Amino acid sequence: MALPALKSSDLILLGLYKRLVESIREHSFHCPKPPVMQSLLFQMHFIFSDEVVLLFDFWSVHSPAGVALSVLVVLLLAVLYEGIKVGKARLLHQALTSLSISTSQQLIEDTDQNSSSSDSPQVSRTRLRWFLCHFGQSLLHVAQVVIGYFMMLAVMSYNTWIFFGVVLGSGVGYYLAYPLLSMT
Repeated sequence: MALPALKSSDLILLGLYKRLVESIREHSFHCPKPPVMQSLLFQMHFIFSDEVVLLFDFWSVHSPAGVALSVLVVLLLAVLYEGIKVGKARLLHQALTSLSISTSQQLIEDTDQNSSSSDSPQVSRTRLRWFLCHFGQSLLHVAQVVIGYFMMLAVMSYNTWIFFGVVLGSGVGYYLAYPLLSMT
């Protein structure tokens, strides 16, 4: 069977392909990857392994004890995440409760005194309290977002043990923190 004749455009593309392959080979020869990264690079499925790199280069685990410690840290992060969610909800509830009570008291006082002054000390304390509650909620929200993204990135290591740590920590955190909401 005879091979078909190649066109000049096919020869150009073949030459470019060969140059690209040579360039990649040469680059990978001069810049070898660490052994852990070679085995974990482009991994897109969950594996049971005692080798994992989590979040930062310095958090590189190579032993079962290291994985167990990493799972514990990720589990505690998930518990903290659930605790922050509950803390935000409690802070919001307290802010709304204190603001509605102080606002209704202000309306009663204004009606009794027939005063239309909005710069009374009670109103300024109410605004300060609202500002502090809102600022606290904003800080808690930032902490919740950062911890949430850290947990997401940890799960994206595709290590099954780390995934189980996040799931278990989320369940434990929910179990421990959510009864605190009804204690207001």
